[in-house]
Amino acid sequence: MTTIKTIGAASALLFSLILGVAHADNAAADLEARRAALNSLLKEQWDYTMRTSPEWASLIGDKRFNDRWSDFSQAGIDADIKASAEFLKRFEAVDTTGFPLQEQLNRELMLRQLRQNLDGARFKDWEMPLAQNSGVHIDTPMIVSALSFETVKDYDDYIKRLHALPKLFEQTRVQMENGVKDKLMPPRFLIPQIVKQCEDVAAMKPADSPYAEPLKKFPKAFSAADKARLSKAILAAVKNDVAPAYKKLAVYTKTKYLPYGRAEVGMWSLPDGAARYAFKAKASTTTDMTPEEIHQLGLSEVARIEGQMLATAQKLGYSDLKTFNQALADKPELHPTSRQQIIDLYQKYTDQMYLQLPAQFGILPKGKVEIKPVEAFREKGAAAASYMPGSPDGKRPGRVMVNTGDFAKRSTISIETTALHEGVPGHHMQLTIAQEIKGLPDFRQQGNYTAYAEGWALYSERLGEELGFFKDPYNYYGHLQDEMLRAIRLVVDTGLHAKQWKRQQVVDYFHDHSGIEEVDVQSETDRYIVWPGQALGYKIGQLKILELRDYARKELGERFDIRAFHDQVLGAGALPMDVLETHIKQWVADQKKA
Repeated sequence: MTTIKTIGAASALLFSLILGVAHADNAAADLEARRAALNSLLKEQWDYTMRTSPEWASLIGDKRFNDRWSDFSQAGIDADIKASAEFLKRFEAVDTTGFPLQEQLNRELMLRQLRQNLDGARFKDWEMPLAQNSGVHIDTPMIVSALSFETVKDYDDYIKRLHALPKLFEQTRVQMENGVKDKLMPPRFLIPQIVKQCEDVAAMKPADSPYAEPLKKFPKAFSAADKARLSKAILAAVKNDVAPAYKKLAVYTKTKYLPYGRAEVGMWSLPDGAARYAFKAKASTTTDMTPEEIHQLGLSEVARIEGQMLATAQKLGYSDLKTFNQALADKPELHPTSRQQIIDLYQKYTDQMYLQLPAQFGILPKGKVEIKPVEAFREKGAAAASYMPGSPDGKRPGRVMVNTGDFAKRSTISIETTALHEGVPGHHMQLTIAQEIKGLPDFRQQGNYTAYAEGWALYSERLGEELGFFKDPYNYYGHLQDEMLRAIRLVVDTGLHAKQWKRQQVVDYFHDHSGIEEVDVQSETDRYIVWPGQALGYKIGQLKILELRDYARKELGERFDIRAFHDQVLGAGALPMDVLETHIKQWVADQKKA
């Protein structure tokens, strides 16, 4: 009996082991199947995004949809909302138990993105499609300047796009009409700027149009016959399709749209204004800070930076900021003498930072940044400088686009700090590294959160100070003044859209707390009016990154490595601020255990 019992026990043990192995095999197979399902769904969603955002696809080197524009009809918009809701359900159904951390994060970030898009749909932002610094009339020629033209097919696709442009403009006009009905209107005083922008493009000779720019990019390998055919077709399309579309939009905007422009500039004056602005603020900052909390933070930062600015002015022999700011405006050596001088200064300060990168970063971007002037057609409404990302394949490098218009009225003192912000180690570093990270899904490689991207760029300016840049005291003052600009934004953006400030109050606040030149005060003020909440991300993101760096340095002590910290901040692509905080604190904990 004992023998039989022993054999029976052994058989039971062997059976249970076999079952355990089978169960483990099944569990492993289930895990791999769920991981594959998520990756497949992410790819499906990305392909959908490229198909429905063909301009973006073209800009990042995906040429499958090069012959079309986005569908801006109401049917197209409704279909997109429905598709987002369906994708949301499918992503919610994916069980990520046991997934690697980054793959769990892929799902969470996608869910967050889809929910935000669906939450924001109720505000119908598409019914206010034009502004003095954005919209189909400005964005499409900007896209043209960044497109890749390498093959005859690229040009033929482009010609099809030009023929289709009137349809996109007409869809935009219909959405503007819907905006009139729903009382979703931009401020009346800004609409004439939109009209003039349209009229200016419509009046250009076809060869001078920004839409004819690709004719200057013909590859040498093209035959004379191809060049002649394509040139004729593009110029004809600019004359017969593009220019009339601009003219028609200009007439509509001037005669039928302008009279309904809203009188008040703040978002509070729009339907459901408070909720609209709260949504914009949360989307930009990726925090739960209220407009009032943001406003108070701004007042605090303005006071702090103002103290530093006064100390700098006093070292240079001035008793107060008003006198010093006036002296800056009157110093001819602090104003550019040509457009090219502005470009050259940006290049000088960019080159200076490139030498410092290896000591601050373990991961370095492969692609170098270019410095280019802003196109003439959009100088009036453009910022002093901005960054245009390169294509992931490296064929089009990232570019710092510098506004050289009205150069004599501009100042040179902010160029050094702005070069850090827009180029390296700012936007170019962050966005290029994200594109080059292996294993990240496309939506994360190309992702953007304002507080992260702009917070990092503003942090990069502070990093330049810590590295000993701004040796010229006037450039250091310009650096402080640019940080002051970002602090002022917290005050005036919330002032405009939550506290019912008038436009002149914003202009006065700028003059009371900065020496920013008038041309920039005016364009900045109008920017906040038409892009509510966007300007909040800069300072809030910067302060969070500095806070996390201080935390890591305190926790790790002598083991803290600035290169490793920077690689952690940039090494997972763009992240919401709360996710970045969790990521950095987990990294610190892992470092302490190691």
